[in-house]
Amino acid sequence: MLAALALALPAAAAQAQTLRVGLIAQDMGTTDPHRASATQDKAPLAWGYDGLVRFPPGSADPAKLEPDLAESFTRSADGLTYTFRLRPGVRFHDGNPLEAEDVVFSLRRAADRARSAFAGDYSAVSTIEVVDPMTVRVTLRSAVAGALGLFANYHGGMIVSRRADAGGQQPGTGPFRMERAGGGMARMVAFDGHWRGRPNIRAVELRFITSDATRELAFTAGELDLFIGRREQRWVERIRSHPNTVVEVFSPGEFRTLLINNRSAPLDDGRVRRAVQHAIDAPGIARFVGLDVATPWVSPVPPGYLGATEDVPRFPHDLARARALLAEAGHPNGVTIRAVVSSNSAQLPIMEVVQAQLRRANIRLEMDVVEHATFHARIRQDLSQFTFYGAARYPVADSYLSQFYHSRSAPGQPTMSLNFAHCSAADAEIDAARAEPDEARQLALWATAQRKVMEAGCSLPLFDLKQVWVRRASLNLGYRLEGSLNLGPPITAGTRLD
Repeated sequence: MLAALALALPAAAAQAQTLRVGLIAQDMGTTDPHRASATQDKAPLAWGYDGLVRFPPGSADPAKLEPDLAESFTRSADGLTYTFRLRPGVRFHDGNPLEAEDVVFSLRRAADRARSAFAGDYSAVSTIEVVDPMTVRVTLRSAVAGALGLFANYHGGMIVSRRADAGGQQPGTGPFRMERAGGGMARMVAFDGHWRGRPNIRAVELRFITSDATRELAFTAGELDLFIGRREQRWVERIRSHPNTVVEVFSPGEFRTLLINNRSAPLDDGRVRRAVQHAIDAPGIARFVGLDVATPWVSPVPPGYLGATEDVPRFPHDLARARALLAEAGHPNGVTIRAVVSSNSAQLPIMEVVQAQLRRANIRLEMDVVEHATFHARIRQDLSQFTFYGAARYPVADSYLSQFYHSRSAPGQPTMSLNFAHCSAADAEIDAARAEPDEARQLALWATAQRKVMEAGCSLPLFDLKQVWVRRASLNLGYRLEGSLNLGPPITAGTRLD
């Protein structure tokens, strides 16, 4: 069992080799890379695990994927079979060598709903097999857009040892291994046997601090070298004025959407859902956040994803139209909607703006404000009529449509994911696109699915919120940070404190 960290600060000599990181949460949610879906877990666990292929540090572009634990790979002409030749000499944190059996175990584990939060991503996988001790073959039932991403250093693509379920921390092959976590802190230590070389940084101390002001104060007091910042333009501009400070603003954004529960009265009436869509000024909310960090977007699939389209129905801000729709639905005096809302500073201020806008259209929003972990638990219990959710996924339309808008992903389903809207309007198109080998037809199906989701009033897309992290100028990342699918700066063997 992972031990709780001592609260004492490390000695000054040790601090010179220790990277101190501030994260926004009360604690780690998990130390299992195949369950790490929360922001506070994704970034640090990515520092401990590799994939068969990887996004180069500082990039989130699928077109730039390159070999990692696999020294080479091939894909069959029909796109259904991938063969990976493993890199020799790689060892796990426990000293055992990387072998084909580890990769087969790891990918099967990632596809197992009992052991992985990302099992749905691997539903098209038919077989995962050992060809020889250093070669693995994966066969798909049908062509999958962006299939190489299933094997990247992201979500289920993280490779763990086949001894992972024997108890304790899952051994990885990355530059750092988790030593302990708990009590609002965690510690990772350098893995000197890392195949890319001995890490310059000797340890990473993680502090989980929910308050933006407290994280900022810890940074200015010299207690942190890197921390997750507030994604608001005015805040970014102010922090940039600090000496010896670098603010990193990078993609992909966490796409912010208001999911509308189609099964909960009065939202089970499409006219009421349409009234909500007209009552909220989505571009105004993006301007409130700041256009340097928030990109307004009108479609259910985030900008920059393969298959995203802006050719969807638009619902301009129109309070008169919203009130008329409510009256037509039998609610001339308005309606009351109840929502579970996170106290997280990236969510609560936005929902307060939404609440004020809805009030002007006679839509009263009663907010049950709770701590972020409680928010996640309650929305999964289907206790919220509105769910304000932000997420980044592998940048292909299917990953968002399947998780947020397919009926099999709704609360109460065995395959529940994030469809808090109980949307089913585009099930046929989502399924057909996933199995469609022709790229043009696949794109057309995804476009139709997005239009149907909007027409059904399943959600109101708001904005794409970019990642904001702050570092000392003395922290040399070793690359230019333009993107990171794991939502935090990669800390590599080459990263150093100058």
